Amino acid sequence: MMSESSQSFYKHVAQTSDEPIGLEIDRAEGSFIYTTDGKRYTDLISGIAVSSLGHRHPNVLKAIKGQLEKHLHVMVYGEFIQSPQSKFAHLLCEQLPTNLDRVYFVNSGTESVEGALKLAKKFTGRSKFVAFHNSYHGDTHGSLSVTGRNVYRDPYQPLLPNVYFSDFNSDAVFDLIDEETAAVIMEPIQGEGGIIPAEKKWLQKVRRRCDETGALLIFDEIQTGFYRTGSLFAFKYYDVVPDIICLAKAMAGGMPMGAFVSSSEIFEVFKKDPPLNHVTTFGGHPVSCAAAHASLKTLLSDDFAEKGMKIEKIVRSILKGDGIVEVRGRGAMLGLQLRDSVLTEKVVNRCFENGLILGWTLHSNSLIRIAPPLIIDENLLRSSLNSIIRAIADFS
Repeated sequence: MMSESSQSFYKHVAQTSDEPIGLEIDRAEGSFIYTTDGKRYTDLISGIAVSSLGHRHPNVLKAIKGQLEKHLHVMVYGEFIQSPQSKFAHLLCEQLPTNLDRVYFVNSGTESVEGALKLAKKFTGRSKFVAFHNSYHGDTHGSLSVTGRNVYRDPYQPLLPNVYFSDFNSDAVFDLIDEETAAVIMEPIQGEGGIIPAEKKWLQKVRRRCDETGALLIFDEIQTGFYRTGSLFAFKYYDVVPDIICLAKAMAGGMPMGAFVSSSEIFEVFKKDPPLNHVTTFGGHPVSCAAAHASLKTLLSDDFAEKGMKIEKIVRSILKGDGIVEVRGRGAMLGLQLRDSVLTEKVVNRCFENGLILGWTLHSNSLIRIAPPLIIDENLLRSSLNSIIRAIADFS
């Protein structure tokens, strides 16, 4: 018999599919999610790359509780000086190149992309954007306009005009980037597109082409940020500095938060003609900022770059054999490409029955997303990966 909570969920909560996963959550801690029927699941996708420090990290909880004793929302964004915002902005900018010295806090990843697109248009005075096939930047109208998947775009046409798409890692993009381009937007590693890393030399050429034409370069690091790929931000691995960087997901240790970061020079355009021309009510919420500050301090206090790369090494050492095509990605942002969609669905379902939560990407039905918490115990990681191997063997 359905619980009261389940009945309300299916009756009143807007659904995004005909068959939601339907786990009724009791609590979550570390690498585990516990359901109301007493089962324990290993979360091998970190809530889709959100809980990089695991669920309910004690440092994050302490910061949240401390801020709750002081104040919650007090004013719309940017008018009152709030210590959690200031402290986190300072710590974040200390980790970034000097041209990324100013932060605009929002509530989510898609909001950070929306803000970045507006900022690029206003600063350059241009309206053309260049984006990539199979990219994913969010589901609001502007973000969807630069997302390279027609299956999601078509129901909402017309979207923003003057957006041009190129194949990822293709030199064809260089002809699209011209003096009319406001910005090029990309994920350094395409996430929903199938965990496809950018080629380093190609990405550096994109940077040079943007410089030649006066176009801005926007990096969507919503999923790749905060040590998910073995460096604090993926652009550091590529030796390419963007003009604007979009952040969210793991930023606030499980609290809702996003941001876009750029230079003081570029952000000047948001202050005038007219003033307050890009505002948010709840962006930079003090509780989320306190959580984000604690999360980043914790990430910087240990060698999480090494932890991320060790996760990749272990995954690649175990996930090989019949039925497996390849493992793609970097650090703890990996994709397991299987032989076909039939095998993939069976493996994901079997692992779920055995208490292992995997991601099956919306864009590639033969790819399994593997993005464990960076704090995952090595023995737990190995046993989880061996469960995947056994499931593949059962259906191969």
